[in-house]
Amino acid sequence: MKVSIITATHNSERTIKDTISSVKQQTHKDVEHIIIDGASTDKTVNLLDLYGHQGPKISEVDRGIYDAMNKGVSMAGGEIIGILNSDDFYSDRHVIDKVVKVFAMTGCDAVYGDLEFVDNKQTNKVVRKWVAGSYSKDSFLKGWMPPHPTVFIRKEVYEKYGLFNLKFKSSSDYELLLRLMFVKNIKVQYIPTVLVQMRTGGQSNKSLGNRLAAHKEDYMAWLSNGISPRWYTLAMKPLSKIKQFKLAERKSFADHLILNNLLQGQASSDSF
Repeated sequence: MKVSIITATHNSERTIKDTISSVKQQTHKDVEHIIIDGASTDKTVNLLDLYGHQGPKISEVDRGIYDAMNKGVSMAGGEIIGILNSDDFYSDRHVIDKVVKVFAMTGCDAVYGDLEFVDNKQTNKVVRKWVAGSYSKDSFLKGWMPPHPTVFIRKEVYEKYGLFNLKFKSSSDYELLLRLMFVKNIKVQYIPTVLVQMRTGGQSNKSLGNRLAAHKEDYMAWLSNGISPRWYTLAMKPLSKIKQFKLAERKSFADHLILNNLLQGQASSDSF
C-alpha cells in the first residue's frame, strides 16, 4: 500500500532536516514524500537535496499552508495520505507500517493517533502529550478533535468530500476533520500510541488575538457545514488541552496492550 506524506514548508531551514530524516527512516518502503514550498527566502529549498529528499517537490508563491497541502494532496500518488508539518517528525521508524497495517486490517477511511509536543530546541524533552482517545459521534460536540498531524486519510475520501477549505486561515484542518468525521461519517480508527512529535510554538496560539481569531473560525467551520455547535462546544476545545500537560510523562499500559492486540489482529474494529 503506497503512502504519500505531504510537507508544506516556508523558511524551514532550521527544522526540515528532522522531518525529511523521519520519513526516510520509515520501515515501510512504499512511501513518497511530497514537499510543497511557499517560495522560501532562506536556504530551505537548497537543503532538500542535501538532506536526501528524493520525492516530488515544488517551490512557488501560494495562498498559505492549506493551499500548499491541497497541492500536495492533488499530486499524491499514494492510496493513503498523511500530512507532516515541517516542524514535526515521526516518533519512531515504524509509524507508517503501523498505520498501513490498521488500514489493511479494518478497511477504515482514516487513522489517527496521539501526539507529543516537544521543546523547540531540545526535542527529546516532552512538554505535553495529546492523547486523542477514541472517537464517538458526539466527540466534536464536546470540543474534541484528533491531532491533525497524526491523521492519515485515504485519497479517495479527499476526492469524494473535498480538500482543505481556503477561506479558513487557521482552522481549515478543524473544518476538514469536522466535515469528514462528524458530517460525512467516514470510518475512523484510533491507534493508541504516539505517532508524531511536534515542536512547540504553533502560529494560532502565539497571541490572544490569534487564539480569538481561531476561535471565530472554529465556529464558522460548523456553520459552513450547515450545523451548529452546542453552547459549550468551543469553550471546551481549549480547556481540554489542560490535561495534556499532566499526561506528558504518563504511559498507559492498557493503551500499549490494545495497540499490540490490534497490530496482531486480535482486536475487533470497534475496540476503539
